[in-house]
Amino acid sequence: MNISDFKIGEKFFCGSKEWQCTDKGSRVIVAIHLDPTQNSSWFNGPPYAVSESVFDEYSMEGCSASC
Repeated sequence: MNISDFKIGEKFFCGSKEWQCTDKGSRVIVAIHLDPTQNSSWFNGPPYAVSESVFDEYSMEGCSASC
């Protein structure tokens, strides 16, 4: 995926995990892992009860809009 493909609040997949974009910069995006074993209320924010991860242009290459 390219940075233009990411939208704040929308889900995407990286590896076998589902993520939600929480912020978008000019060269990176920030996302939370939507772990099905966690309480879904933890994914409401900001602030989020789960840690956010940064995806740079290299890690975005492994992301897709669908599983």
